[in-house]
Amino acid sequence: MFTGIVASIGTVVAITDHGAQSQLAISSPGFGDDFDYGESIAVDGVCLTVAKHSGDTWIADVMKITRETTTLGTIAVGDTVNLERAVRADSRLGGHIMQGHADGTAALVSRDEQPDWVDLTFEIPAELARYVVAKGSIALNGVSLTVASIADTLVTVSLIPTTLTETTFGALAVGATVNVEVDVLAKYVEKMVGGGR
Repeated sequence: MFTGIVASIGTVVAITDHGAQSQLAISSPGFGDDFDYGESIAVDGVCLTVAKHSGDTWIADVMKITRETTTLGTIAVGDTVNLERAVRADSRLGGHIMQGHADGTAALVSRDEQPDWVDLTFEIPAELARYVVAKGSIALNGVSLTVASIADTLVTVSLIPTTLTETTFGALAVGATVNVEVDVLAKYVEKMVGGGR
């Protein structure tokens, strides 16, 4: 489980494609020096497992289905990614409950720069919009964010300077694609009232 509080920004230093699965090598100086083999790490909101670890660089396996359904399929060497370790049972729940299982992707359609914050508007898949409410939580590229507004499939979030400097959102350009994880509690509620699968 994750909470969407990004702990570090890593850099993809190598990608090895083996067909059915790939390996990502990520450099994250000062973060993860004590990673354990098999540990879960959220990479842009996608839960991956530490397969190897050496100094500041660690390797994770990525299955073909994950590449096809998340932004990890188009990631390139040199790209930066948001990183978070799985939450410990004795730590604060700073964001919201996240699984690291992306529900889809969304495109950034506008970026409105304000003096003290930035409004980012994303177009999310129509089938996910029903799980999103104003003032509710949404995870975008592994960052727990509050929904400022929603109109049909357009979701706007307002980012403070800390979020802009401590995550990859500071440099995110219009047209970029991000991973989306909607609030899992909404999906459970839908199923319990008979509307879900």
